[in-house]
Amino acid sequence: MWMLSGILPVPPPFLRSDLYTKPPMALPLAVFSAISIYDPMYMGQTSTNHRKAGAAMAEFKRGRRSFILPHPPVITTWASVAGKKESEGPLAHTFDISSQDTYFGQKTWEQAEKHMQQIALDTLLQKARLDDTDLDLVFSGDLLNQCIGSSFTLRNRDIPHLGLYGACSTMAESLLLASMAVSAGYADRAVAMTSSHFASSERQYRFPLGYGGQRPPTSQWTVTGAGAALLCSQGKGPRITACTTGVVTDLGIKDANNMGAAMAPAALSTIKAHFSDLNTGPEDYDLIVTGDLGQIGKELLLELARLEGLSLGGKLADCGTMVFDNTTQDVHAGGSGCGCSAITLCGELLGKLNAGKLKKILFCGTGALLSPTSNQQGLPISGVCHAVCITGGSA
Repeated sequence: MWMLSGILPVPPPFLRSDLYTKPPMALPLAVFSAISIYDPMYMGQTSTNHRKAGAAMAEFKRGRRSFILPHPPVITTWASVAGKKESEGPLAHTFDISSQDTYFGQKTWEQAEKHMQQIALDTLLQKARLDDTDLDLVFSGDLLNQCIGSSFTLRNRDIPHLGLYGACSTMAESLLLASMAVSAGYADRAVAMTSSHFASSERQYRFPLGYGGQRPPTSQWTVTGAGAALLCSQGKGPRITACTTGVVTDLGIKDANNMGAAMAPAALSTIKAHFSDLNTGPEDYDLIVTGDLGQIGKELLLELARLEGLSLGGKLADCGTMVFDNTTQDVHAGGSGCGCSAITLCGELLGKLNAGKLKKILFCGTGALLSPTSNQQGLPISGVCHAVCITGGSA
């Protein structure tokens, strides 16, 4: 044991003599003090208090995967931006901004997606009568490699940002994390935001549009759109009261044109966990809304639930079957992409919750966790689903 002036007598784990043959370098007391909070070797009472605090924080956990929010954050404002095909669908009247230009005035589709997020964020702030400095955190992600749509959107805006990749579950994942931050007192205002673009996704995950490849009936149409929601510690609007985190499931589906099949098992896993952890069921919700399983994935989910003895009681809806009209728009199995659940939530669903037309929904964002590399190497497509319980507007 080393005794140096201004240095604690016991080295931290990464400098212990049983791990290294040379004595450790002298480090400032502040470094050891910071380490002592996390390692019981150093200050027993401090670490005990820390463990007690950690245990107390877990008092809001329910079951294995769920938690309740002691101070339910309020979704005070939301905004949605939609592309040409989306603005021709049944939810057109719920979007804040629609464009007939798939490039959104930009030079490339990727830049168009970034611009959509910028428009969504700026529209959100304008509706809330806030500016960038009023935001404590932004949780956002997209489908572009390294999530450049989100990072480029926030360049030089001096807004604290946590980037996410949950594929098409990103809207639910960002809501889940933003609600945790606001409920726990780490933020008063947090934004959950995401986007996707049909052309950029096709080019990245499947084939460039100029290739002219045929799309099978199981394929879905990636939504060109962006959505943003503002979660606040106080105010009026729908509230998030509980959440269930997803687990990664993989049943060996390898077809990038059949992502509904890859995501359906993840959706069932999360819905079952939510019901079990929180002692609730389909009868407690007006709607159970999955992110973008599409028509085929929705049917698979219903069949998987039936085999598990679970009846969803006619409550199941899917954003992929809501955003387009499958009878008049050629979208095959329906919509998909981060923007699918984002513009459906930040328009139709939150609008109805706020107006009292819906009292309580379970919003289940589903994502297919593939990448261009995994797809090219023929690896199976994993799925994930995060669920957020949203209740109707209140003062």
